[in-house]
Amino acid sequence: MANRLGFDWPQWLALIDAATATFVATRILEPDGWSIGLFVPPARAARELLLGIGFAIVIIGICDVLLMLAGVRHSYRGAFPWLELAMVFVPAVFHEEIVFRGYLFQKLRSMSRIAAFAFSALFFAVLHMRNHGITALAVVNIALAGILLALAYERYERLWFPIGIHLVWNILSGPILGYPVSGYVSRTTLLATTVRGPAWITGGSFGMEGSVFIAVVEIAAIVWLGRAGPDTRQRDAQSGRMFPPP
Repeated sequence: MANRLGFDWPQWLALIDAATATFVATRILEPDGWSIGLFVPPARAARELLLGIGFAIVIIGICDVLLMLAGVRHSYRGAFPWLELAMVFVPAVFHEEIVFRGYLFQKLRSMSRIAAFAFSALFFAVLHMRNHGITALAVVNIALAGILLALAYERYERLWFPIGIHLVWNILSGPILGYPVSGYVSRTTLLATTVRGPAWITGGSFGMEGSVFIAVVEIAAIVWLGRAGPDTRQRDAQSGRMFPPP
């Protein structure tokens, strides 16, 4: 089936592996269950997902405007990779959020916030080190994204806000606007993007995550989320558990 569709299943397999590892770890180490914040009331999950979507639209929109001012051009192509969305983009985001903002991050955070944020930033960047077109600036930007997504988790102590940011960040920058996404090039895109200029400005073959502009926007978003702090009115009683106690 995968060959006929033209796709393999590595992202779905990675997601299954991450979910299984989380299940085993929480069953063994957390007999009372662990609230990683996935299984929550649908209305609450939808609200935080939509907030993440809006947040990502602002971040990527500002960066795209800056890149266009620097000479990047878009033209209409009219294709959208729906199958690729299901096979690559969606499972990759859920896999990465479970791994980097899930149980291990949350367990570290209960002991040391600094260690948890270092894990979210540094290991998130290491995951992308072998991607096509990686540069030193891109590594820094991916680490900043790890900090941003960690703060997004802290806002409600659930995963739906960072999932919304991460998912729309990837979809808007890649399948819609036509940039590579951390070096990954979508098979089809809604817009075709022509990039000219130095990679530190345009992002080069790595995509906008390799641009200095995304660094500036990420830092502004980190400062805003850091000042906003946790929304304690919304989070504690409704966090939900990924794997409740038996």
